Amino acid sequence: MEHLSKRLISWASILEPAAREQAVRTASMPFVFPHLALMPDAHHGKGATVGSVIPTLGAIIPAAVGVDIGCGMHALRTQFTAEDLRHRTATHGLAALRESIEAAVPLSAGHYNAQVDRPATQERVAELEAKEGAASAQAIAPDWRRQLGSLGSGNHFIEVSLDERDRVWLFLHSGSRGVGNKLAVKHIKIALKLCERWWIPLPDRDLAYLAEGTDEFWAYLRDLRWAQQFALLNRAEMMDRVAGCLSRWMDEQVEPQETIACHHNYTARETHFGKEVWLSRKGAIDAGEGKPGLIPGSMGDASYVVTGKGNRLALNSSPHGAGRNYSRTAARKTFTFEQLDAAMEGIEWRHTDAFLDEIPSAYKPIDQVMKDAHDLVEIRHTLRQIVNVKGE
Repeated sequence: MEHLSKRLISWASILEPAAREQAVRTASMPFVFPHLALMPDAHHGKGATVGSVIPTLGAIIPAAVGVDIGCGMHALRTQFTAEDLRHRTATHGLAALRESIEAAVPLSAGHYNAQVDRPATQERVAELEAKEGAASAQAIAPDWRRQLGSLGSGNHFIEVSLDERDRVWLFLHSGSRGVGNKLAVKHIKIALKLCERWWIPLPDRDLAYLAEGTDEFWAYLRDLRWAQQFALLNRAEMMDRVAGCLSRWMDEQVEPQETIACHHNYTARETHFGKEVWLSRKGAIDAGEGKPGLIPGSMGDASYVVTGKGNRLALNSSPHGAGRNYSRTAARKTFTFEQLDAAMEGIEWRHTDAFLDEIPSAYKPIDQVMKDAHDLVEIRHTLRQIVNVKGE
């Protein structure tokens, strides 16, 4: 842990200069209280540093939450073991399981369900239709219902993994899809226009904010909460489908032994250092004392099931993953498909260079990130994927 300025504390042993400068600018905003906390996976992002925890008084910075509102993780431990999978793999093959998951869940940007007909899906849609903010979603993305249960692209994934006791886990990462993106972009633009109208000087245009008490502030909060719930239900919907795929592949119903879900791009009302603040976690999870959480590694690396330690200086937060070391463009120029193929040895995945920018070497070493986070979380389980599904 290092104090980078009076109001900026960092747990990142690997921190690019651009990310540090960006975090310094964000921490300089007058309503940040008591300080900004940078997580071990911090890296430069749009709006604010990915891996930053930003407590604010009387204002929220929409771009500090980002355009994938509610992005997060969902994990389910099954009753199966590695031995169970070995028996089934001998006759069915892991490729068949991967392909069934790819058929059940729409992958990639802009790919959604043809129709919403599952009873469980319809129940989730009805819940979202009844939630305040549904009208905004309908106005900006009329097809949002078909988006429920879709993965997206980039670093989003679905995995079948084994823990240190060879127990089988289902693990996935996704957010609020196109509807969340459109809602976020809308409010980021509104914040910028208001700051320009009020002649408010900003160290960065992406730090445009909405003042508490204004109609625009409450409209954003309403839509933010709707999108966060959409993201949560989106992951639950996908997990249902993935569990169904595993049940059919195993010819035995999945019986959930443990389920964990957490956001890592969101805003919540929390109390820190004696004051109620709006706490925006952009690429960070709630690591309050005893709080279960999920920290994925990059494609081909280990992931972790953790419990929060409730570190006050870190604002009860921890990293959300490995954090990029190379931009997507730089990764494609630096690494080769052969290197990606070698990194994915022993894992069933769709062999394509479309995932080259997701190669583990483009990210910080997850072991170092977890070492930096030793006073933030306790590791409960270490997961190693055996099946990986991603969208291009």
